[in-house]
Parts: sequence; structure tokens; C-alpha cells
Amino acid sequence: SCKSIFIHSSPDESEDQDLISGILRIVDKDGETLVEYKPLEDADPSNMLCACKDSSSVVEWTQSSEDNPHRPIDHQLSYETEWDMINAVSFRRKAHAHGDGGSNHTNDRNKWAFSFNVCDLRSITVKCEGWSYITFRLKDGTALPAIHFHQGGSTAFLDSLRKSVQINESPDDESVLIVSTYCKTFSQSFENLLDDTNYGLVQKFKKDPYTTTLGGFSKVTNYLFDAFRAPELECHQRPAEEVADLLGELIPGLEINQQEEPGFEVITRLDLGPRPEVQRRGPVTMEEWAKYQDSEGRITNVPHLKDLIFKGGLCHAVRREAWKFLLSYFPWNSTHEERKLLQKRKTDEYFRMKLQWKSVSEEQERRNSRLRDYRSLIEKDVNRTDRNNKFYEGLDNPGLILLHDILMTYCMYDFDLGYVQGMSDLLSPILFVMENEVDAFWCFVSFMDEMHENFEEQMQGMKTQLIQLSTLLRLLDLAFWNYLEAQDSGYLYFCFRWLLIRFKRELQFQDVLRLWEVMWTRLPCQNFHLLVCCAILDSEKQKIMDRKYGFNEILKHINELSMKLDIEEILSKSEWGILISPRSDRLPCETVALLNVIRHTI
Repeated sequence: SCKSIFIHSSPDESEDQDLISGILRIVDKDGETLVEYKPLEDADPSNMLCACKDSSSVVEWTQSSEDNPHRPIDHQLSYETEWDMINAVSFRRKAHAHGDGGSNHTNDRNKWAFSFNVCDLRSITVKCEGWSYITFRLKDGTALPAIHFHQGGSTAFLDSLRKSVQINESPDDESVLIVSTYCKTFSQSFENLLDDTNYGLVQKFKKDPYTTTLGGFSKVTNYLFDAFRAPELECHQRPAEEVADLLGELIPGLEINQQEEPGFEVITRLDLGPRPEVQRRGPVTMEEWAKYQDSEGRITNVPHLKDLIFKGGLCHAVRREAWKFLLSYFPWNSTHEERKLLQKRKTDEYFRMKLQWKSVSEEQERRNSRLRDYRSLIEKDVNRTDRNNKFYEGLDNPGLILLHDILMTYCMYDFDLGYVQGMSDLLSPILFVMENEVDAFWCFVSFMDEMHENFEEQMQGMKTQLIQLSTLLRLLDLAFWNYLEAQDSGYLYFCFRWLLIRFKRELQFQDVLRLWEVMWTRLPCQNFHLLVCCAILDSEKQKIMDRKYGFNEILKHINELSMKLDIEEILSKSEWGILISPRSDRLPCETVALLNVIRHTI
């Protein structure tokens, strides 16, 4: 379909104005998504839009005489090719006073060219005057020239742009679309979660808040701090609704309820009573584990066994077998023989999936960009995952090969999600314990079923957990929550990495094994990890409050806790949170629902 795009040289419809015909493209350059408009020096009436849904590159088709058929001309690869490029039809030129004015004409037209990163886009205004035209407004307040779609195509363009950013209609003006940075970068690039301890990447965060946030909490401090405080007034605190808008922009789709729930009485103080002493036990031994199996291998008295694991974890010799049950690879009531048959069937299924990517030729892979991207990210991550652990250290380590192969096979198992950086952190401890490719894969599949929403582009799992955590901390320690709220930290975004990969980067490797097996008992609920967050915060609150830490200092302090946490102290404090018995008639409904599960004690 032929669709024409122009910039009108003047906002009014004067008879002498130029129609600046040009090319509008969405382009991926060096991992950044750009919108470009380039005027055409010599417009051809036959130049047209190519909407090539199945194409792999941008192609401009030019029409000439009958003896010279359509010929494709390759251009720089576009980010998405469902809406690749808009060219234009003929336009009326002004007469030039000096000769043909070719050079001046070219310079005049080039001044209309523009390019911007989608991360810098604040809003898009869409209007219609016989045809649609759109105006881009950047975050620095710049309004770019209106782009006129004389023969349609604006809807297709916006649909393609939505693949890079989130676009929502303004509640105040239906012609204005509010733009917030989409989390494509989150799903494709998790680099900074693993590396870099520096604290100055403000500009990087502005361009890519998701990846940079995960790189280290302190990296986001300057950007967020400036966002929450007026630059001219160091101690000015913005209204709650404005802070909510800013946070909503940082994490698209996050809905922050600024109104108290109907019937909710504001809690000024909640007396939880004296803190009981929590006694933990030693880990479950091989002898104890064996006592819970009958003659055919079925696990008996599962609730009591889970109770023991929750209270003390497992000794390492038991983990290889016990984790298969905790992660639902083996049913608790299965016999030895049933488990052998299951493993045989699962082994066949695993290697069929592994063969799928192993048998892809280089020629095929050149035509499969997603598989190439998955492989590239996996190879990059595998080479730096837990390399200080003997199981993964050194060159050509078999553990690294298994890590790579399992993650590649998972892409075949769940191609929609594929691989997102950070998933190798979840697999590494499982493979370390299993020391078996097939068993590790199926246990990882089960763990990913639980963690899947954390890695999806919409990040719904993360949004939900952060809201629940803030609600829970407000109940358990209102004074501390109020302090954090006063420092613009009540949304607890500094806990993001804790929740994302279940404290994998906060604890020593052996402590990660202990914490995960405790959480996998599902006792007392799926939300026990939220109590773990509260326990860590409880250990640090006195220091934070006594030293009067502000927004920046809180984030930096939390970041520096990595590898310094005491797992037994954390688990004891987390268990104390289970024993609370607040008066539920004074709490909002969603808090009651959360705590009803938590109070289902062991």
C-alpha cells in the first residue's frame, strides 16, 4: 500500500509552503532503538511504504520504466520490519531566485531531519485533519515538527513503536499518548546485574533504567534522587501523586494506589507484642531422610518432613535427592520404580529438545535472529557465572558446558521466554547440587515455573511482589516504613534484585542453597521470601535510622550488604514474622489476605 509522509514547512496551510517528503524509520543501532526522519533530496512519485511483515531487512522499492522492473535496495536493518519505512510521493517545490537552487534546496531540506532515542520520548500527540499527523515531544520539552501521514500509516507506525515503548492514552487529553520506556532491554540485557561496582552511571540509567537498576542499587541513586527532589530545593519533597507518576514512568504499568482502601482505618501504631525466641534445628541428615521412606521408596509424613527442612535445611548429601521432590520433579508418593521410569521418559524428552538446537545449521541460524540472540546471551553469561566456585572454575570446565546446554535447551522448552540474563543465576546452584544434566534441567524448569513472571517483559511478578513487600513492612514495622517513606524509599525498589533472583547475589553460595531449600518447602506460604526481605531490613533499620540515611545512602547501604548477610539470623527473624497475630479487623483487605496465608503456621 502506498502511504505518504511529509513535514509541512509552516504550521498554517499557506499556498507557498513546502511539503517536506521523507523517510520515517524505527531503527535498532548498537542496542538502542531510534526514531529517524530523513528528508528526501529527490522525491519520486512512485516511492512508497513497504510494510513487509515477514521481511528481515528494510527494503525500499523504486519504480522505473517497464524494461526496468522493481529492484530492492538494501538499507540499514530496522528494529522491526512490520512497519519498516515510509517514503513519499511527489511534492511541489518553490521557485528559487538564483538558478535551480539545488544546493540551497538540499540544505533547507536537511534541516528538517531529526533522530531521537525512544527512551527520550515523553509523549506523542495524534490529530486528524483529513489525514493523521503526529507530534513527538521529548522529555527535555522539545517538540519536533509534526509528521503528516497523507495516505495513512500512522496506526501501523504506532503499533510498531509499541514494541519498543509502552504507550498509554493520557487521562486528560485523548489525543495525547504518554510514553514510558518499555522493558525490552530488561529481557535482552541483564549485564549489570553481574558486574560493575561503580556508582556513577546516571546517564546510563536514564537511557536504560531496568538494566542499570539491576546492576547495583547504588547506580540508580543519583537519577532517582534527582527525580524525587526538585533540583533547586535540596530538601523539597514532591507530592505523593507526583512521586507515583515518576515511579510509574520508571516501571511501566505499575499501578500505585494513592488512596486508602474503603473502610481502612489508618494505622498509627500496631502492637505486635514481644518478639518470641525462635529456635532453629540442624539440617536433615541422610539417616533422618531415610526414615521418611517406606520399603518401596514413597516419602511418608511429608508435612512433618517439610517442617524439619524448613526449620533446619538439608545436609548436602541429601540435597541431590530431596531437591527433586521439593521442586516437584519427583512426586512425593512415587516409588523407586516409578521414579526410574519417570527419569527415563524425561531423559528422552530432554535430549529430543536438545537435538533441536544442536541440529540447527549455521545457515539456518543466520535466518533465526532470536536463536542467535539467545545463544549469544547464554554464552556471555555462562562464562561469568559463579566462576569462583570449583564446579565452574577454569577453562573448558564441564560444568560450564552443562550450564550452556541446559539453558539452550530451555529455550526450546519455552521459546517465548527463551533466555533472559539472570536465569543462569537460578540454574547454577541446581546444577551444582544435581551434577546431572537431565535432572538439573527438569528441576530448573520447575523453579522457572515459579519465577517465570519475574523475567517476562511486563515484569508483573516484580510489580506485585514490591507492592506486597511494602504492605507487609508497613504492618510489621510501621515506624521504619514511615522513615523510609519520608526518604522517598517507601516503595522499596532497593529490594528489586533480592526478589528478582531470590537473593542469589546477596548471599554466599552455600547460604543460597540453604535459603532456597527452606523456601521450596512452601512453608508457611509462597510469600516467605517477603518475610526474608523484612528480616534483612529489620537487621539494618537501626543503622539506617540512627545515621539518618537519606535516599542515596539507603540505596548504597543496601547494595553493600551483598555477601555480608547471616543466613541463620535472617531465617530466625523471618520465622518470627510468621508468629505475629495482628488484629485483622483494622487492616486493608489485601493485607489480611496476605497475612492469612502467612499465619498458617507450621
